[in-house]
Amino acid sequence: MALIKEECEDIKIEEAVRVKQEDTEEQTDLMPLKEEYNLSNEMEEKNQFEKHQDPIPGEKCCSQTAKKPRKLRALPPLICFHCGKYFNQHGNLTVHLRVHSGEKPFTCQECGKCFSQKAHLKVHMGVHTGESSSPCLQCGKIFRNRGNLKEHMRIHTGDKPHTCPQCGKSFSRKGNLSDHVRVHTGVKPYICQQCGKSFNKSVTLKIHVRIHTGESSFNCQQCGKHFEQQGNLKNHMIIHTGEKPFVCDQCGKSFNRKGNLKIHMRVHSRGNLFTCQQCGKTFTQKGNLKVHMRVHTGEQPFMCLQCGKSFQSKKNLKSHMRIHTGEKPFTCDQCGKSFRYKSTLNHHMRIHSTEKLIKCHKY
Repeated sequence: MALIKEECEDIKIEEAVRVKQEDTEEQTDLMPLKEEYNLSNEMEEKNQFEKHQDPIPGEKCCSQTAKKPRKLRALPPLICFHCGKYFNQHGNLTVHLRVHSGEKPFTCQECGKCFSQKAHLKVHMGVHTGESSSPCLQCGKIFRNRGNLKEHMRIHTGDKPHTCPQCGKSFSRKGNLSDHVRVHTGVKPYICQQCGKSFNKSVTLKIHVRIHTGESSFNCQQCGKHFEQQGNLKNHMIIHTGEKPFVCDQCGKSFNRKGNLKIHMRVHSRGNLFTCQQCGKTFTQKGNLKVHMRVHTGEQPFMCLQCGKSFQSKKNLKSHMRIHTGEKPFTCDQCGKSFRYKSTLNHHMRIHSTEKLIKCHKY
């Protein structure tokens, strides 16, 4: 009986070992399937992750190559070949180049006005929609955005926060300072596409282009003279009206231009006067001294192309040309008679005034 019991136990052990081996073999057979299933799931999850990732502009999506955005920083800066300005993005350089080319691809569908940048068009649309208007509380002028209003307020406050590091001159706007600095550097980034002439201000180029197009010219209604700027026409009209709104507070002398009053003030301050080394005569402007020196040298560099007569100053040549053109820009406001020279008009005005005329009596 003991022998039979031992044999039964050996049989049970062998069966248990056999079953365990079969289970092990079955698990071993399933391992490749499990690994294949896990690999499949990992690939699917990776594809789903890459699918939902937003691509970075300017970079190619690649699942095997590591992205290295820092390499972009090592690239050389983009330079404008017109003015030498640097940019870190090609798009910004493209927008900047429109300053030189004058290209304005964004057009307002309401009024037809064109802009070089889409953002400028968007701001402009507030004019038509009435949105984002900012009024000045002092003068009532309305601006499209608060930034322009802030700059405008400096007119009332007199604030000029932008100072030139070379000469110390101050400006209320940063753009005006940028234009001024080109006086020192000599940079003229604005080029006329028709004749190649360069300018240091975009507004100067815009005015110059009118020479080629012939548009937007301002004409004097009294003498027919043409001007490229409305401001120049306004200054010219003072010749006909005789208006002199700028008065010296020290001697009472009047001037038709603010610049002339500023120059005149040197007489009282005795500052910045220019003296002739030959005769001792003093001048408030360096240009006047230069013209005066021709009295001593006898130089007459300005020649009339019609008759060949020469003059010491451009002003004298300009007055002389009226003989050939027949222009008479000086008009009497009382009788309407016109004259070629201002001195002739002044002499004529004595007829209307109470001054006694000097008569030549023949004996």
